[in-house]
Amino acid sequence: MTPDPTGLRERKKRARAEAIVEAAQRLVLDRGLDAVTVEDIATEAGISPRTFFNYYESKDDAVLGQGSFDLDTHVRETFVGGGPTGRLLTDLDPLVRGLLDALVGHGPDAAAQTLEILQREPRLLGRHFAWFERHKSQVVALFERRSGVVPLPASADTCTMVVFFVARAAMDDWDRDGRTGDVGDHVRSVLDQLGAVFAP
Repeated sequence: MTPDPTGLRERKKRARAEAIVEAAQRLVLDRGLDAVTVEDIATEAGISPRTFFNYYESKDDAVLGQGSFDLDTHVRETFVGGGPTGRLLTDLDPLVRGLLDALVGHGPDAAAQTLEILQREPRLLGRHFAWFERHKSQVVALFERRSGVVPLPASADTCTMVVFFVARAAMDDWDRDGRTGDVGDHVRSVLDQLGAVFAP
């Protein structure tokens, strides 16, 4: 069977993005934010500064691991088609996980380092929250498309705020749980709790 070239390209792109974040976080934890430049990060990651900007808009975004919100095509199309289960609260799981992957990276180490950097460099919190605002319209658009297939229980904007709340609550749960495992593993628990709160 011939390998899928698109899938291979995506894996390489994702691996390079993660390498940039690892380099940026390693340097900032060692030197501090002000002592690290885009050129330093690019050199550490083995790329050119020009290539760096193909992946991240700024040094701050790379340090925080905040990439673009490129939801897996199958996950996206399944969601906007009214799936995978037809129950909105349950169907938010893969959507929130995709958001968390873009926001804090993959695996417990990436998320833990991001939180440590935010604690050391609180001025980055503004950039952290700005990321949500920049990508809010993408999530709203997903809900608007889904509403053309199955009715939403609230406006697309309200549903989007629920997604962001669940992402934040999952991060808080993961933090309270000793930062073990993947942040995304806490999404299901938060959704179950929301279901219990709003159950008729």
